[in-house]
Amino acid sequence: MQKNSHTITLVGAGLTGPLLGLSLAQRGFPVQIFERRPDMRRTRASAGRSINLAVSTRGIHALREANLWDQMSRIIIPMKGRMMHSLAGELTFQPYGKNDTEVINSISRADLNVALMSAAEAEGVKIHFTERCTGMDWTAGAARFRNEESGRETTVHSEIVIGTDGSASALRQDMQKQGRLNFSQEVLDYGYKELTIAAGPSGKHALEPHALHIWPRGAYMLIALPNIDGTFACILFLPREGPESFSSLDSKEKPLHFFREKFADAVPLMPQLQENYATNPSGSMVTIKSAPWQADGKVLLLGDAAHAIVPFFGQGMNCAFEDCTLFLELLDQHGPNWPKLFQEFERGRKHNTDAIAAMALENFIEMRDRVADPRFLFRKKVELALEAKYPRRFVPKYAMVTFHRVPYSVALTRGTIQDRLLAELCAPITRIEDLDWKKADDLIQRDLTPLETL
Repeated sequence: MQKNSHTITLVGAGLTGPLLGLSLAQRGFPVQIFERRPDMRRTRASAGRSINLAVSTRGIHALREANLWDQMSRIIIPMKGRMMHSLAGELTFQPYGKNDTEVINSISRADLNVALMSAAEAEGVKIHFTERCTGMDWTAGAARFRNEESGRETTVHSEIVIGTDGSASALRQDMQKQGRLNFSQEVLDYGYKELTIAAGPSGKHALEPHALHIWPRGAYMLIALPNIDGTFACILFLPREGPESFSSLDSKEKPLHFFREKFADAVPLMPQLQENYATNPSGSMVTIKSAPWQADGKVLLLGDAAHAIVPFFGQGMNCAFEDCTLFLELLDQHGPNWPKLFQEFERGRKHNTDAIAAMALENFIEMRDRVADPRFLFRKKVELALEAKYPRRFVPKYAMVTFHRVPYSVALTRGTIQDRLLAELCAPITRIEDLDWKKADDLIQRDLTPLETL
């Protein structure tokens, strides 16, 4: 490792900051991270603000590049597919991929955050806690912070400042105030509330642990992801307003009645449902787009600070980690030529982050409305059959996003074409045995080129 004199300040010690800081330190850069929250390893985390994460290929690649993936095996649970729970309690399993090697991995956000911070510190990264970023001194090119406990204000000078401080990024907000970027925000008219399915006897999972459980109910849904302690982290996604909404569940009894009516098989597994519902806050979900992501070749936004997305494709963290992958590849290629690196990073990345933002919104509709539809499930079977026969040409959009590192923009474009082909092939049939393979071959050879990145 060659020591580098370029000092780097990162704002935010969530998931992306420690991963990027660790990787930069491995390349010899002096790195410090400033985080507005207390050290979560020493304080009890508040409940209800952490949707469990699904680590897939893009995130795994970034963790492998940092030599971290092997140690994550003790805190992940592989999920092979979706387990749908009907209103009557019937179960239907839909595999995610073509075989058992194509899985996504459930992980606690808190466990992952702790592991990343500890790994970054072990590499020499200094993390300063309870330090809120108040913006930049643009004349001096220095970041400003205020200690949340003492109120002491400091100005930190470094070669570059990178904002990894999430969707409410203080650094981005200061760039907005200075007229340095365009910004758009779309708040979903749904909220979410985190609940818990308790562990069964002897700490075993009360439901199939290697699946993401979904209770799809058309306009809303409940999902559950397994934790290593035998519990499931449940998330209720519900409209904010309306007859069946967070606003309508306005008494202690109404949520329990609602769950007994809509998610009856889950209620016996949630002995603290009323307490959790009353105590845990409801969160918001937002899509954020901004441009440019950099200023003066000095300041860069990365991850959710630049492009937050809703969680329904399980790609928020994976996308941010892939930001780190591209950034580090460019750094290894160009060295610390920050202005050039920042420009190439944004130019190579923004159209892909816009694409996954669109796909995440589309997948919300799929998860809440379509996964219980027999025709949708039949199309998924046809998708897998086509992938088996044309493994380099017809790859389901979900697989391109989740199990490969196909650029998001390519996955979006090809996914649109494939949806059209599927609609044409599936319209006249109800059984895979009746699929017109000659027509399928003609359409696929005509409209889909081989994927070079597989």
